[in-house]
Amino acid sequence: MTIPRPLATRPPIGRAASRRPLWRRVLSRRADTHTARRSAVASLDWWVTIPAAVLCGIGLLLVWSATRNEPDSSLLTRQAVSVGLGLALMWLVSRRDPRVLRAYVPVLYLIALAGLVAVLTPLGRTVNGSHAWIFLGSGLQFQPSEFAKITLILALAAALGELREGERRPGRGAVLLALALAGLPIGLIMLQPDYGTILVFAAISAGMILVSGAPKRWLAGLAAAGALAVLLVWLLDLVQPYQIQRLMVLTDPDADPMGLGYNATQARIAVGSGGLLGKGLFQGEQTAGHFVPEQHTDFIFTVAGEELGFLGCALIVLLMLFLLWRGLLIAARSATPYGTVLAGGVVCWLAFQTFVNVGMTIGLLPITGLPLPFVSYGGSATISTLAAVGFLSTVRRRTELSG
Repeated sequence: MTIPRPLATRPPIGRAASRRPLWRRVLSRRADTHTARRSAVASLDWWVTIPAAVLCGIGLLLVWSATRNEPDSSLLTRQAVSVGLGLALMWLVSRRDPRVLRAYVPVLYLIALAGLVAVLTPLGRTVNGSHAWIFLGSGLQFQPSEFAKITLILALAAALGELREGERRPGRGAVLLALALAGLPIGLIMLQPDYGTILVFAAISAGMILVSGAPKRWLAGLAAAGALAVLLVWLLDLVQPYQIQRLMVLTDPDADPMGLGYNATQARIAVGSGGLLGKGLFQGEQTAGHFVPEQHTDFIFTVAGEELGFLGCALIVLLMLFLLWRGLLIAARSATPYGTVLAGGVVCWLAFQTFVNVGMTIGLLPITGLPLPFVSYGGSATISTLAAVGFLSTVRRRTELSG
């Protein structure tokens, strides 16, 4: 009787791997770690990340200067924490595929609406004439309308960027859906009321409809509807007295420099006193004396004008312009209509809000409660704008993978 030979057995994978020389295993692990780190870094578009980070750094310095004599010494720390959270969220968003983000749009949109509704309940608080904040205690607060800007951009991108087979631009149904999606949060914000934020929502909606390639008649109709809405607000006496005063100050800020025109007058003095090079960081007399109200938030540009001068203000504007130019380039090169509309919405948001903030500071536009993106103090605004930069990175990353 013959004894069968035992079948050849394959050694366990772990045992086979253990037979590899130690130096090869170490090099393999290092290569895997390097590849993972490279993938994480490559997800960010540095042409938008670096300008945004530099603007945040400048903002921290200006907030420090504007609040160094404030009784509440935690403002700088809070802003630094907000910048850190915003950068982390920007990185997380940049690593997500736009198609994954699109799947969460309905949930995010409903959460944003719930936040705007919560403001109108006893949870909401009034700040500077607008019932737009929710206080959580221990000095923590957030503004739901800032996060609603992000969800609006995502929702409109889904409505306008999802083209049917054979379509080259959004149809009537897509545009009407986009207008309905924009109308709900705008209606809730009108109840606060916060007309500055409403203008931002309107600018985002009109800009995204334009970027999507929708017929021009829709833009004409949207402009007519906006004019009609302004007329109705005026006829129904929905404008607050302080908002009418701001319009009057725009025409002649020197008529009442110690009353209605105080903010505009002091802002122009602060910006003009800086000259070409400025008085130096922490050396501004207007800033140290707190002559400009809300100088660490809406009027942060006055601190830059006084202490950093014309060159410092020009640096802030140029950094923002470069970021916006890069965003437009990402939108133009996007591999999908969804990416084009998404990136275009982010650019419209940041461009409009920057234009209004700088314009009101130097006396070209009425005073509105809109912060300067990345620079002004404010946790909600800082986190949301940095997350928007993450959208630009994820669109660029998707374009490269498709190419």
